[in-house]
Amino acid sequence: MGWVVGVGMALGLLGIVLGTASIRTGWTLPCVRRRVTRPRMHGLGVLLVSTTCVVQGLFYFHLVPSLTWEIRFFGANALTFSGLILVAAGQMMEPPRSTR
Repeated sequence: MGWVVGVGMALGLLGIVLGTASIRTGWTLPCVRRRVTRPRMHGLGVLLVSTTCVVQGLFYFHLVPSLTWEIRFFGANALTFSGLILVAAGQMMEPPRSTR
């Protein structure tokens, strides 16, 4: 079971790197570049979902003091769902109009 959590943490770290790159520079992966109209909003959503994966792995491996299961459960759900909403909004909103 530990390797599953480890893989989730590794993917979470990759997501943190991609989300940070998207927020700072507006760069997204080529496979989602056509659909993403607001890369910074998309990056923030990826960052929230990825952070949840990493934090849950830290709790599993007892690297940080554990909280009650209710706080972990509802906190992780709140971060994940808010991140997914931001990812969807970054893809569904109209592109910003140019000021030319």
